[in-house]
Amino acid sequence: MKVVRGIVLLAAIALLPGNASSRVFFSVQPVVSTAPRPAWEGLAIVVNPRNPIANLTLAQLRSIFLGERKWWTHRRRVLFSTMRRGTPERETVLRVLYRMDDPELDKYFLYQAFKGEASPSPAILRTPADVRNFVGTTPGAVGYLRASDVDDSVKVVRVNGLLPGDDGYPLRLRARPPK
Repeated sequence: MKVVRGIVLLAAIALLPGNASSRVFFSVQPVVSTAPRPAWEGLAIVVNPRNPIANLTLAQLRSIFLGERKWWTHRRRVLFSTMRRGTPERETVLRVLYRMDDPELDKYFLYQAFKGEASPSPAILRTPADVRNFVGTTPGAVGYLRASDVDDSVKVVRVNGLLPGDDGYPLRLRARPPK
């Protein structure tokens, strides 16, 4: 083993039988892990089925969830919902959309209220069924669900042109363990 400018060069040298002066360098094969990779699923952004919105950028979505965007293009008030603290879905939204943790988000909304710019507080819901019910029955509502929790009562919106099952979809979390 020889270290050259911080790079370690590894090679196996073998003498071929019959020709002692010839040397053959063998390439090092990468180690392939046999450990199972974690399964992932998309976190779908859902709106009321009567909402004409079909695609949002990640920046637009962030603006909605921060309460900066208060109206949909079809003149409905944006009413956003969030899941209770500690759920993997909420943690994903905090990390990807808000880019904050819960205490920072609390401070952000408190500051918005202090400035007089606060929008209505998000509806904090306990279960995916609560999110489906709220979004499905409330015009202007938006929320998030695991792709496996989506049904026909809500409409899935593309994010950056991608659906939750597409490669490159930005909102992903570990899949639930099988029951």
